[in-house]
Amino acid sequence: MASIDSNRTQWRTFILVFAPAVLLAAFATHSYLPGPLPNDAAVAEAVVDGTTRWGWVHLTTSVASGLIVLAFLAVRSYLREAGEDRLSAVGVPFVVIGSTLFATLPGMEFAPLAAAESGAAVTEIEATQAALAPWFRLVLISGAVAFAIGVLAFARAIFVTTVGGPALSRVVAVALIVMALSRVVPLAAVQFYVQGVATIVALWPLAYVMRSQPAPHTGQSRPSLTFRGA
Repeated sequence: MASIDSNRTQWRTFILVFAPAVLLAAFATHSYLPGPLPNDAAVAEAVVDGTTRWGWVHLTTSVASGLIVLAFLAVRSYLREAGEDRLSAVGVPFVVIGSTLFATLPGMEFAPLAAAESGAAVTEIEATQAALAPWFRLVLISGAVAFAIGVLAFARAIFVTTVGGPALSRVVAVALIVMALSRVVPLAAVQFYVQGVATIVALWPLAYVMRSQPAPHTGQSRPSLTFRGA
């Protein structure tokens, strides 16, 4: 039984460290795209400048989105053991839906890559991206809203349970809020860098807490029994 608990703790800690690191690495190596997303001209130029880099970055981003789902499932498991079984339960499906839609976006970015590798001119690559733009925006917005709802539910759950202490829970909750809102802002600087750093700030402290406190300790007050003499 102790071995199972130890393996669970290691898995939780690993995924909470690994998932944000992969996401930030993908964002940091993505070509910078100025202006609102999607920037058709900037995408076309970035694809032409490096098709291999473009492909690997977007593949990694999709994988990272799946890893983020696993990270939130780990948080949900820990919160449940801490006695929180309502807000995190609400948050899970929204995080899954939002992350699934977010993983679709890099898949859509393979269309201009295919055009470039087939020998299309920059203007033709830009036209391919422009044709996808309405669907790209729809997927981006709907996924961002779903993800934000789920992450905000987790932020509230962590704030209420004060896992790791009041100060740490406040830092994590604020970072989760920033992470959630960054998905809604269609700017590369916010989507890539703000979201990536906020994910690190939110999940790495939780990894530390889970590692150092395998049995959750919360700041919630618990009712006590008192006995009075007749």
